[in-house]
Amino acid sequence: METKIVYNEDLHFEHEQWKRELDFWEDELLTFKHRLEEMLAKNPDKSVLSKLDNFENRFRIHEKKIRDFKQRIYSHELNMARITEKGENSIDRVSYEYHLKFRDQIQVQREMYYDLKKEFFEFLTGLMRR
Repeated sequence: METKIVYNEDLHFEHEQWKRELDFWEDELLTFKHRLEEMLAKNPDKSVLSKLDNFENRFRIHEKKIRDFKQRIYSHELNMARITEKGENSIDRVSYEYHLKFRDQIQVQREMYYDLKKEFFEFLTGLMRR
């Protein structure tokens, strides 16, 4: 079996990409929440209010997930820093497997977020056509 060496700086690079993406999502969610407030003021229709409430709740869920991911990235970075302080530049197998699972979770969240975003834009477009 071939041994694969995974260097901390490679994982750090991916963490930095994830953090930028998560920051972008946070900014977008703020914009979306402001848009919800505008729509709330303009649309007293109960079916619209219900849908707006649903989006607001889903945005909150994504915000919580973003905070959780950022905390996990921070913790993983601390772990990698401890390894580096010991004079090692590669990560152990268990930590790497954790990273791979985390990568999959980020991808799932990415897909869920984009689906929500698409649904929100379709909803807004439908309101504008009224």
